[in-house]
Amino acid sequence: MEYLVTMTTHVPDGASEETVSDVRAREAARSRELAAQGHLLRLWRPPLQLGEWRTLGLFAAGDDGQLEKVLASMPLRVWRTDEVTPLLPHRNDPGPGRDRQETGAEFLTTFAAAIPAGTPGRAVAGAEAREAERTHELAGQGHLVRLWVLPGQGRALGLWRARDAAEMQAILESLPLYAWMIVQTTPLTQHPSDPAIAGS
Repeated sequence: MEYLVTMTTHVPDGASEETVSDVRAREAARSRELAAQGHLLRLWRPPLQLGEWRTLGLFAAGDDGQLEKVLASMPLRVWRTDEVTPLLPHRNDPGPGRDRQETGAEFLTTFAAAIPAGTPGRAVAGAEAREAERTHELAGQGHLVRLWVLPGQGRALGLWRARDAAEMQAILESLPLYAWMIVQTTPLTQHPSDPAIAGS
C-alpha cells in the first residue's frame, strides 16, 4: 500500500548546529536504506513559509503498522510530526516507475468532485469515459505520473510534470471533468534525499 506523509520538523530551541547536522546526516543515510528496501519511494519539498521545515514523502508499506515502524526508524522523527494519508489505487493511474522517466517541474493536485445536483448520470458517465482517455494521453506525454484515490467521497491525488505552473494549469483545464472538480495544486521542489535523484 502507498501513503503520502507530510513530515513537519520542529528543531528544539537550543539545539546546536552540530546536533542538527548530525541528525540530518543520519536521516539522509536512513532514507537511502528505506529507499533500497522499497519503503521510501519519493521525497519532495512543498512551498515553505519562513522558518518552516516540511517534507512530503511517498512511502510503501504492507499496512499502517509497518508504515509506523518505518517512520519511527527515521532519525528526524524525534523532532517531527507526521500526517499520514493512505492512498488507494485509481483506475486511471499510469502505474509506478514513470516518475523516473521524465524531466520537468513536479506538482501534486488534490481533486474533489463537485458534480452539480441533477446532472444526468449519462452525462457523468460520458465525462468519466473521456477523462480516462485524456489521462491516458497525458500519461503517454509524460505529464501524468501517478493518480490515487484519497479517503473521502470523490477525492483523488495526482502527481504531474509540466514546464511551469501555466502549463500545469492548462493541462488541468484540458481534463473533461475539470468543470466539476475543486482542484488544489501544490508545486514541488527537489529534496536532496529523493530516491528519484539517487536513482537517476
